[in-house]
Amino acid sequence: MGLNGGTMFKHTEAFSFQIATDTQEETDRYWKAIISNGGKASWCGWCKDRWGISWQITPRVLLDAMTAGGAEAQRAFAAMMEMDKIDIAKIKAARRG
Repeated sequence: MGLNGGTMFKHTEAFSFQIATDTQEETDRYWKAIISNGGKASWCGWCKDRWGISWQITPRVLLDAMTAGGAEAQRAFAAMMEMDKIDIAKIKAARRG
């Protein structure tokens, strides 16, 4: 449930949603649903919906890479930094080195 507290309360990017996905198809579906309905693509899996709410569509493979730490996490992070919508195949390739 979301509440509107009136015009004195402005939305900021300090509040956002994250959607964890399992497949590229699922990632693509959420991404398209948000940006094709008046939203805007950003970088590193971030986008905004038509109301300006920020969303990060994050494949679990990226979360797993970050949890692994070390060089694997560094490679996955570097690959992510070059993306708008996250490409799972590229993250998997980066994890392998």
